[in-house]
Order: sequence, then C-alpha cells, then structure tokens
Amino acid sequence: MGNPTGAMVVIGDELLSGRTRDSNLHYLAGELTRVGIDLREARVVADDHAAIVAAVRAMSAAHDHVFTSGGIGPTHDDITADAVAEAMGAQIGPRADAMALLQEHYDRQGLPFNEARQRMARIPEGATLIDNPVSVAPGFSIGNVHVMAGVPKIFEAMLAGILPTLTGGAPLLSQSLRVLRGEGEIAAEFGKLAAEYPDLSMGSYPFNLNGAFGTNLVIRGTDPARLDAAMMQLVRLFGEPQ
Repeated sequence: MGNPTGAMVVIGDELLSGRTRDSNLHYLAGELTRVGIDLREARVVADDHAAIVAAVRAMSAAHDHVFTSGGIGPTHDDITADAVAEAMGAQIGPRADAMALLQEHYDRQGLPFNEARQRMARIPEGATLIDNPVSVAPGFSIGNVHVMAGVPKIFEAMLAGILPTLTGGAPLLSQSLRVLRGEGEIAAEFGKLAAEYPDLSMGSYPFNLNGAFGTNLVIRGTDPARLDAAMMQLVRLFGEPQ
C-alpha cells in the first residue's frame, strides 16, 4: 500500500497577477515529503467563489488530504471559508471558541474587535480549529481539507500544528548524480534503468552552469536499499559525480 496522497489549492488574485510570489507550495511539498504524504497535485485559483468550490471538491475527492492557503482574513475578498463550507456541504457562521480567541487577542492589543475582524471567526459546522500561534485567527480542518492562511509565516506555523495529527507513510528519499552530458545523450540508457526500477521515480534536469552544460539525474523512492542499488548502477553507467 502506498503513501497517503496530498494536494494543494493556492488561493489569491495577487498570485495570478504576479504581484505576489507563492512560497507556501514549496514549503508544503518539503514538509509532506518529510512525513510520507505524497503531494500529487496543486492548483492556483483566483478569489472566485465558484472556482474555489470546484477546486476543493475535485481535490477532496481525488486525494487523502487537501491543503489550502489564502483568503481567510477580515476583508471582503477573503472568501475561502465560505467556499470550502459549500464544497464540503456544511453550514458556516460565527463560532464561540473562535470568537473568544479573537476577542481576547484584540482586547490585549487594545484594538476593537470590529465586524471585519469577527469575520475571521466564521467556521464551517463540524470543523476542527487549526491553531495560529502567530496572529491567533484560526484556520480549520473539515473532512480531509485543511484551510490555512496565505501569509507564509502563519501558514508554516499552522502546518506545524496539524502535520503531527495526520497519518503519513514512508518519507520520500532522493539521490542525485550530476553529469556533464546533455539529456539527449543519456536519455536511452537512463530510460532503460528507470524501467528496471518501476518502484522508483527517476527524472533528468538539464543545467547550464558557468558555460558548462550538463544534466542532474535524480532518483526518488521510499526504500533506501533500492535507492542505493539504482544509484550504483547509475554511477556505473555515467561515471562519478561531476
């Protein structure tokens, strides 16, 4: 039986316009690799209710875990919570425990807990809160969907809180070999090696470094012994790392 699978829905007009560069997908991929959840798919969608609903429904049906980032703040374009609630068939409204967390936070800050800030306490019925140790406003998990903030520091803190609660598998390991040969030159032999190890993932990535052209050959898998055996054959085929 393979590892659980994961997917990500990255939400925000600012990402699609090029105004903001996303780092949450990169971070999530590394953390899921570490705990043995295979990230299989990612989508970037606009701040559009129907688009978020469609993406979450599709991902939730196809994967064991779905992680979202963005759109759970206090402004009018923060629509992720409502869209996820619809996607999961749940009602949504202010929740007492979330309200209490936020009320206490803004009281400590000496700031009004106004209507806009109260929007962040709207949680789908049946959801579990995700702790936010950075700015208090919680994320939530409902079914297999985990809804988190878009600000990288907060996203990372929320993810650290929920990952220990999820069942993972074997961590994905990798080894690589850098050769000063083009992909076209090594493709046939590398393809034959990949066919010998169908349980491993093999990829080639060309580079140009200080005028030198070559290829990074990467082997990934969960079995260290199989990975070592394939790597030894790779070195025999193409020589020691450059």
